[in-house]
Amino acid sequence: MGEDKRLVAVVTLAQGMAAAHTPRDCWQAAAVGACRALDGSFAALSVWERGLGRLRVLVNVGDRAPDEEQFPESEAYPVHQFPEITEFLHERWAGGGGPNAWVETAEGAAAGTPGYLHQRVAALRRRGRGCCVVAPVVLHGRAWGELYVARAIGAPLFGRPDADFATVLAAVVAAGIAQTERLEEARRLAFTDALTGLANRRAVDVRLEEAIERHRREGVAVSLVVCDLNGLKRVNDTLGHAVGDRLLERFGSVLSLCGAMVPGALAARLGGDEFCLLAVGQPADDVAKAAHELCRRAAELELGEGVACGVASTEDPIGEVRDARRLFRLADAAQYRAKALRATRPVVAGREGPDDPVVRLADEPPPARGERRRFRGRRP
Repeated sequence: MGEDKRLVAVVTLAQGMAAAHTPRDCWQAAAVGACRALDGSFAALSVWERGLGRLRVLVNVGDRAPDEEQFPESEAYPVHQFPEITEFLHERWAGGGGPNAWVETAEGAAAGTPGYLHQRVAALRRRGRGCCVVAPVVLHGRAWGELYVARAIGAPLFGRPDADFATVLAAVVAAGIAQTERLEEARRLAFTDALTGLANRRAVDVRLEEAIERHRREGVAVSLVVCDLNGLKRVNDTLGHAVGDRLLERFGSVLSLCGAMVPGALAARLGGDEFCLLAVGQPADDVAKAAHELCRRAAELELGEGVACGVASTEDPIGEVRDARRLFRLADAAQYRAKALRATRPVVAGREGPDDPVVRLADEPPPARGERRRFRGRRP
């Protein structure tokens, strides 16, 4: 391949990874781009999991063997089977030699060889491949994993120029992975409450809209628990905001623990002393049970005064739920009723008969502004 073609291949690889929206998209773009750039028939990207002592395959592309999934759940190779990998990824370039790629063939080692990897050579033969080039991926100055590109039996063998080019491609892949990780961290922070580590209001809004759409389309049950942590203002005023923050953190842990009783539930802090649980596809009674446990545990928190907890579920007789706003109003009205009654148990919308006061309150015409907080400041 000429220099111009290789430059185009590098640019194409970088652009493909830059356009990725998820880590999986990024891994696939890296493997596909490297496979094309090196005229390979197959490529894989693997990450070195130091704590588990293994190379775990993230993605396989191209002509995959029957035992090779595109995004494998459990394809991994113990590093102790490949001592040369550990040496090459750590020692060979740490001393200033650079993380250079090497070539292996179905007959044994070739260009840039760090050693004879009999397991990989056997794998080449078993899967009908004639050669491969292996390039360490180095991220933030540390070995992150490897880029692997193979050619079929009968195709030209990789040579030293190919190994050098693979080294360049691995550097481009590392830059793309670093960018994706930064974007993922930014997305995570955008949907995470900084104090408690729970999801934030933005995350709830997005998930609830998606859940209500599934409810309209498929009839999936959607349940929402909204609760206010009682006594936070007193703690802040008498003991300081640092103690109040600790109380919020502790309640966040309790909420997370109780949320785990409902598979897939999202625990979130809406802001201030307001928290919620969002459950999709789970029985309303299971959600109500988790809310009961939440009230019980919250009452045992030191310094706190328990919670006012309201529950609304599309499985209960609350009328048609066409949008997220109505489910929020119902859960909020139930929470308001729990606070007004000083209830130590959750109030569940729709479970007090045909003229349920929570449903009636939630369906009153809303004011022009501040709909979610329409019940604040009101007393029966």
